[in-house]
Amino acid sequence: MALHLALGLCVYLLFIQGSQGNIDDFDCVEIYKQPAFQHPLLKDHKIQETFNLDGIIERSNKYNTKEHCPKGTVAILRQRNESKSVHLNTAEYSGQHFATIETMLDGSIYRGAEADISIHDLKLQNNQYSKSQIWLENGPPDQLNSIQAGWAVHPRLYGDSVTRFTIYWTGDGYQKTGCYNTQCPGFVVVSRNPRLGRGFWGTSVYAQLSLTFKLQVFQDGFSGNWGLKMFNEVIGYWPKELFPHLNNGASLVRYGGNTYLSPDGLSPPMGNGYYPVADFKKTAHFNNVVIINSDYKRVYVEDRKVRRYADSYRCFRVTYWGYTKSTGVAFSFGGPGGNCGV
Repeated sequence: MALHLALGLCVYLLFIQGSQGNIDDFDCVEIYKQPAFQHPLLKDHKIQETFNLDGIIERSNKYNTKEHCPKGTVAILRQRNESKSVHLNTAEYSGQHFATIETMLDGSIYRGAEADISIHDLKLQNNQYSKSQIWLENGPPDQLNSIQAGWAVHPRLYGDSVTRFTIYWTGDGYQKTGCYNTQCPGFVVVSRNPRLGRGFWGTSVYAQLSLTFKLQVFQDGFSGNWGLKMFNEVIGYWPKELFPHLNNGASLVRYGGNTYLSPDGLSPPMGNGYYPVADFKKTAHFNNVVIINSDYKRVYVEDRKVRRYADSYRCFRVTYWGYTKSTGVAFSFGGPGGNCGV
């Protein structure tokens, strides 16, 4: 456990002190002039500064590096021209593959999710992507509300194969709403630190080192907004106005990997590019997999309430380990990709 905590601190310091990409890739934008406020439903929105989850969580004002924006502004990643058309991200969109665990659709309502996610370096072709993330969803397919957060290697979006902290959302089943990071109006950034779209300087080293970061998405008990927290810092939130169905909580929570194939039909690797094994230095994994229940309490995912899902066994797999003292509830996932079908 001490080693796990040390590695968690290590990657936290790597992220805040030496991330790939620098402050020059971000603009410091006046907080009420950020992209979110171009959304018609957020015209009169007042920024939330404190969040309630098992007590009060205050917006972080601790800046551990010189790379942060001045007071009254927030860091917004500068958008590349090539990324403007990057939108489709639905489970029904041909070419995607998944290796995940997810909650049963049994009527339960969830107010958030949390996990320690291992970080990996992958090399992809331009039209491919590979992600390791958490999904929270509610609503019928054509009206699906979906929040997604984790890391992604996405050359078309970012112009490189750097592993970057990435979010996505849609409020209508991927039809007219939704985007990555702050590419469209919606997500409200409250951090002065450059976070969304920034790369991790350190990644896991196969058979030698496992690096993880702690991610939490939670519905605030007072406002109903959905907060995004990385380690001990609230990065920002999705206002409740974006989500007619998630307003009532999430009916499904999913954790794991997702890939999209290239035009030649080849899927990229997922996780660390290897099939899951018990040795966490040799596999992509989620540790301390937590659900926030309908009472806004953090509890471990229950074995009887999750199912495993992998849609191409020859390419990607998932192994659920359940609970141990050293890892909490954990699972491993991933695979080499290749000709996996569509």
